[in-house]
Amino acid sequence: MTEIEKLLPLTPAVFHILLALADADRHGYGIAQDLAERTEGRVRLGPGTLYGTLVRMTEAGLVAEKEKSRAAKSAADERRRYYRITSFGRDVARAEARRLANLVHVARAKALLVK
Repeated sequence: MTEIEKLLPLTPAVFHILLALADADRHGYGIAQDLAERTEGRVRLGPGTLYGTLVRMTEAGLVAEKEKSRAAKSAADERRRYYRITSFGRDVARAEARRLANLVHVARAKALLVK
C-alpha cells in the first residue's frame, strides 16, 4: 500500500481544505470562505475543526504554512497564517477525486444518479 493509499478515504474536512488550496494559498478564514461559497453554505467548518485539521494536515505533509510576506498590508495580515498545498497533498487530492469519481460511476451504473 502506498503512502497515498494509506490516507484514503479522506475525511470531508481534509478534502474540502485541499480543494480550497488547490488553486490559491489561503489563510484559515479564506479557506472557510471558499468552502462556504463553493458549497453554497451547505458545508461549514468551525474554527476548532478547521485549525485542528490544518495542524494534522501539516504534520502529514499535505499542506505547508507559507512564509509570511515582508509586505504584509496590516497587523491582521501579519498575524494570519497562510497555507499552501504541497505536491504530496495535490497527489492525495487527485487520488481522492478519482476514488470519488469511481463511486459516482458505480452509482450511475446502478441507476442511483441520473446521467
